[in-house]
Amino acid sequence: MRKALVLGLSLVVLGALAFVGAKFTAGGRQAQFVVGGALVDVGYGLQDGLASYDFEHEHDITPDQIWDEVQKQNKLAADQRRRFPRTARHPLVALVVCMDARIDTNELVGDTRHYYYIIRTAGSVMSEREQEMLELAVANGVKLVLLTTHSDCAAERVARTPDLRAKFPALAAAVDERTTRVDEFLARPAIASAVAKGTLGVKRVAIDTLTDELAAPR
Repeated sequence: MRKALVLGLSLVVLGALAFVGAKFTAGGRQAQFVVGGALVDVGYGLQDGLASYDFEHEHDITPDQIWDEVQKQNKLAADQRRRFPRTARHPLVALVVCMDARIDTNELVGDTRHYYYIIRTAGSVMSEREQEMLELAVANGVKLVLLTTHSDCAAERVARTPDLRAKFPALAAAVDERTTRVDEFLARPAIASAVAKGTLGVKRVAIDTLTDELAAPR
């Protein structure tokens, strides 16, 4: 009886120490982040093979059938969110990302905590509207803006292919002007001032579409 009591108390103490270590030490917090990211990857892996949820291969499916399935999936996801509510976070990072479905902004950083404002456009191209959205985000506390491109980009392919340029002239022109629009954003007085003061960082990065690795653009 005494041995069982000692064992029980020991387990309680070890559990408490593990909790304190995970909660309040740098190594513990890193371990939580890594384990949480691994669990997210497990979830993605479990869903990845569900062919019945993969519209891409259902060639005969109608738009109405797709809409019905989207609503069913949303209900499942929303029910989970109600059961397990998430902590509200104020984003410190804004990302401009292509609309390509292969780019998952959660997977880019292994983080699902809503620390990021996301702007998604074809080819990661900004118009004046997106520039204003980013400026508003900076005014609301964002300290880092990531301007991304990615490998195997369909919008970039349009811009460099004569036949596709003729078919999608506005998209091609937007990709042509992407660097100019970035320069315009950086020249906006509020943005230029924040960068000069060191309160805002703006980085241009390229995403490897297959691995989500961030690297300096070529």
